[in-house]
Amino acid sequence: MWRVADDQAQIISALEGMTGPRTAETVGRAVASLIHDGTLRPGSRLPTVRQVAHVCGVSTGTIVAAWSTLRRDGFVETRRRGGTMVLGAGPSIRNESGAHGSVDWSARDLLSGSPDYAMQPDLSAALLAGLSSSHELNRPGREYITEPLLSAVQAHWPFQAQAWTAAGGGSEGLILATEAAASAGGVVAIEEPAMPGFLDTLSELNIQPVGLCRDSEGPLIRSLQEALELEPVALVLQPEGSYAMEGSLSTARAADLARVLMNSPTRPWIIEDDGVGPLAVRQAASLGPFLPDHTVRVRSYCKAYGIDIRTCVIGGSEQLVAAIIDKRTHGVAMNSRILQNTLAHLINSDEAKFAVAAARDKYRTRRERLINALARQGLRAQAGDNSLVLWVEVSDENSALISLARKGIVVGSGSKSFIGKHSRALLRVAIPQLPDEDELAEELATRIAEASCSRNREYLA
Repeated sequence: MWRVADDQAQIISALEGMTGPRTAETVGRAVASLIHDGTLRPGSRLPTVRQVAHVCGVSTGTIVAAWSTLRRDGFVETRRRGGTMVLGAGPSIRNESGAHGSVDWSARDLLSGSPDYAMQPDLSAALLAGLSSSHELNRPGREYITEPLLSAVQAHWPFQAQAWTAAGGGSEGLILATEAAASAGGVVAIEEPAMPGFLDTLSELNIQPVGLCRDSEGPLIRSLQEALELEPVALVLQPEGSYAMEGSLSTARAADLARVLMNSPTRPWIIEDDGVGPLAVRQAASLGPFLPDHTVRVRSYCKAYGIDIRTCVIGGSEQLVAAIIDKRTHGVAMNSRILQNTLAHLINSDEAKFAVAAARDKYRTRRERLINALARQGLRAQAGDNSLVLWVEVSDENSALISLARKGIVVGSGSKSFIGKHSRALLRVAIPQLPDEDELAEELATRIAEASCSRNREYLA
């Protein structure tokens, strides 16, 4: 009989001898290989997540993701008191036609853009640092932004902010800023394509959205001029282009937009939504240097560091930041000092910077792999340099969505990211959890190509 210690030693030895990058995918494959060749038999117990993370020199989140993949593919199961045990060589994964090599696409988030959790840094050290640097925990008073966090973000801000505050995740910060700028309702001009949930929220706030068209350098001047005729109370821009089909805001375009605004009889608030944060290839230009009294930037960190950080940073106009603070439960709410200082530690951490850089490269490679695979299928797909989604042109959006859903592939509706009727039928595909394997990218592209030509006909029974 095999002893548990022997099983674990086999795994530790194999992982110690791994060459190349140690990711959730490569660690999972290494363990699956030991199961396939009989080195690990049914009933063998895997080492703890912490043991394997230590041996591989990666975060516990990476190993959790590897074990999750093994569970999904039927290699192991986790028992409440018995740890994670080997079941066997795993069932053959088949696609609808019965061929080997497919994947359970429903297990991948291709809709909302959730990050690849295995690519995020380990939060353990950061949380301990956040706890130890919060010297006056639970004391009365409100620090809308702590000194460590302010020090960490100031040097990287694209303009000299007059005031600062921290809030929940990036979506909360964006909604707070928009609601503060348009407290009495009115018109808000929004750069398209936009986050669908944000557009849905505006209708609940009695805010009328107007679309701003863009090209590879940012919002079009003519589109801004047309929007200004409606006297908007605010502009919501995406300088980094987290939802863009191409490019990011250029310095020249920022200057041109600012010139139009400075010559306008109305001066709307400018809210810059930086939804990608540290994952951006490069920081885009800003209207803040031109219009500091009217601009705030909302920077999100959740996609880079993890949703449980729950802290975004808002910096810019003193008047608008004060209104944002007041809008958040009448100024009573304040983000935890521990979370703020945890974020400060992550921003300054070399280990976290390395993890974010690896994720940035990985996401870019996944995006390009699928775009190229779609091109081989005769489909046009686009995504900006910093975008976390890509856009695929199809013949009929609804039919394509239904056809893909029947195969377990859930992607986004392009039309929901536009305020008016868009001229092209589009699918929105989230990038972070796209496959690394060429064959799986080709399979996904084939599925999308088949769906793009489908026609969904409904009849009464």
